[in-house]
Amino acid sequence: MKSALIVAGGKGLRMGTELPKQFLPVGGKPVLMRTLEAFYTYDPEMRIILVLPRSQQEYWKRLCREYRFSVCHTIADGGDTRFHSVKNGLALVEAPGLVGVHDGVRPFVSQEVISRCYALAVEKRAVIPVVDVVETVRHLEGERSTTVNRDNYKLVQTPQVFDAALLKEAYEQPYTSHFTDDASVVEALGIPVFLTAGNRENIKITTPFDLRIATALIDSCSI
Repeated sequence: MKSALIVAGGKGLRMGTELPKQFLPVGGKPVLMRTLEAFYTYDPEMRIILVLPRSQQEYWKRLCREYRFSVCHTIADGGDTRFHSVKNGLALVEAPGLVGVHDGVRPFVSQEVISRCYALAVEKRAVIPVVDVVETVRHLEGERSTTVNRDNYKLVQTPQVFDAALLKEAYEQPYTSHFTDDASVVEALGIPVFLTAGNRENIKITTPFDLRIATALIDSCSI
């Protein structure tokens, strides 16, 4: 069985808006609806679990009625951190199977990336999409800094796709601030994570600039 956890707990602080970023319209439709549609398009039979803070759930349901949004999904309560939000969502995931964890504000993930991550996870058990670093990178050491080889670094995207039983086991570990994404939680068990190519358009919409980029992507008809 395939599942997707869509994690959307943003408050819009960096966006500078009262409305949480996942609800902002892009191209006439809330960002979060576009994200759920991407996974429904990949596999209409997969189970989609949306993790939202309780305080936002009624507003989301109202948006779904207003936009006549019909993609079937289950809602789980968000937690105090992303770790706890994912753990809450995993309680609704069946094992054996595969589960992908995706940021609710990444609506432009390509079908090719979703498909490849799930396909590879059958054998690799833990797969994450990444893209190359294209700018010069410097490492800070106190007041000094040095250039590092950017070929040794990758930018991590989502969905991060795992064997469901493995991810459930990983999230039984005590929380630590070193857990910055799902891959870091799985790696804490000593399990290697496989990298695959992401897509550059798969941006995380967190600032007004990101919103302008998202609008441009929609207007260009490239998405």
